[in-house]
Amino acid sequence: MVLSVIVLGFFATALGTSLAGPTTGSVQPFRIDLAKGIPHLEALVKNTNLPSKSLYPTTGGTFGVQLDFLRDLKTQWEQGYNWSQQEAELNQLAQYTTSIENQTIHFIHEKSDDKDAIPLLLIHGWPGSIQEFFPVIKPLTQSWTSPTGKNVSFNVIVPSLPGFLFSSSPPENSTDADTARLFDTLMTDVLGYPKYALHGTDWGCDVGYRLYESFNATVRAAHFAFLPFQPPTPQEIADQNITLSDIGKVTLQRSVDWLTTDQGYFQEQAFKPNDIGLALYDNPVGQLAWLGGDIARWSDPRAGTGPSKLTHTVILTSVSLYYLTETFLSSVWQYTRNANVFRTNYTKPATDAPMFYTLLEYNIGFWPREYVEKVGNLVSYKEHDFGGHFAGLDNPPALIEDIREMGLYIK
Repeated sequence: MVLSVIVLGFFATALGTSLAGPTTGSVQPFRIDLAKGIPHLEALVKNTNLPSKSLYPTTGGTFGVQLDFLRDLKTQWEQGYNWSQQEAELNQLAQYTTSIENQTIHFIHEKSDDKDAIPLLLIHGWPGSIQEFFPVIKPLTQSWTSPTGKNVSFNVIVPSLPGFLFSSSPPENSTDADTARLFDTLMTDVLGYPKYALHGTDWGCDVGYRLYESFNATVRAAHFAFLPFQPPTPQEIADQNITLSDIGKVTLQRSVDWLTTDQGYFQEQAFKPNDIGLALYDNPVGQLAWLGGDIARWSDPRAGTGPSKLTHTVILTSVSLYYLTETFLSSVWQYTRNANVFRTNYTKPATDAPMFYTLLEYNIGFWPREYVEKVGNLVSYKEHDFGGHFAGLDNPPALIEDIREMGLYIK
């Protein structure tokens, strides 16, 4: 599909830190400093007992996290994990907080040296965080010359979703529509970018899609690796005579498995967030099982090899961030506040902004190109034979390549 309207006059790049209105605060520099919680975490991990052997070892990971996997992670947490080193690496990126509508929003803001860099909003999901974009942030700020000679680079903004890590918990009735409004205010009023591009995955795709459809004057390009629409069934795909690639066939089966046998976490967090949230509130190994099991199961089975950056250390850092910021409970409430996230009516929003989609073979949701075309001005649909649900960790080079393509459609 060729976009009929070329986006013109793109993007101012100045960072503004002044007050933008009565509900918007100034930008404050921020550094992660969670060392005071480490002794308690270490004591709890050390004193947590796990079964000596699997109850039903032949079931593998069919019924949840595997004991051997959890035991290996726990052992590394005790004996081979250095939080200070991980925290120092996290603090290599410029971070800030601001107040919008009486909520604290934490975000990364890494700027390119190029004066014409495109503002880019990256939006994470659950059980992820800003951490899942760390391998791609710096490369995206660097200049890249396309085969046609166009220079592309980005000023990268990565906010923590409300209720995650260092962003305050939102009101009980807050939804992703409210988060979209907060993030548009962050980009336009707080940071001074009148127009910007975005990428969203997992819950970030819902926030990002709401921005794409409702803030069409400011969102001028959008890239997704997941969609807030009910994935089609194999029968629906067959009924429309859609031919799938070998990659698409794998992803379809992953999607079927996720929708049929891997929804327990979704139901629990959508309807009883306090049960799981309070049960695991001060239980780091419990959070490791709940979060780490999903991270491993939803990623490429070859995680940690090739382009993947998803190692055991990365999983431990992800869980450490949830535990040390005491936001596991507030993060699972994301499901309660947005229980009906997946739309069943595929419609195209009133925007002329281009849309881009990346399919990683082992992702847990599958939308053929023919379905993605129904919900946006699709100009690129890329398939990659490596990667899973966490594109920024599973296959950083592919995500960088596909996001950069947005720059070719923006003038």
